[in-house]
Amino acid sequence: MKYIVAMIKPHKLEEVREAMGALDVFGMTVTEVRGYGRQRGHTEIYRGAEYEISYVPKLKLEIAVGSDKVDAAIEAIRGAATENKIGDGKIFVLDLEQAVRVRTGEMGEEAL
Repeated sequence: MKYIVAMIKPHKLEEVREAMGALDVFGMTVTEVRGYGRQRGHTEIYRGAEYEISYVPKLKLEIAVGSDKVDAAIEAIRGAATENKIGDGKIFVLDLEQAVRVRTGEMGEEAL
């Protein structure tokens, strides 16, 4: 099993959710986060004054998938989240040792 952590632009959430649903991956945790990468923030103009925005709003997605679906999930996220612009986000993949469904006690990939 793998644990996917993806940082994406907020307006791309529905496209990513639909792409994951097409793979029969339905569990996802979404958190609003702020951060920066290579773009180092950006500037905005509000009522004639220029402001430096150091931390850009993003969404952090956390998704557990079976090892057989990890490559397809990565491509689905990448395809749905990309605009081919700096700041599109990042995807991290971690090993997931165990999963347990609290209600039934199912373990491993059956719990996903």
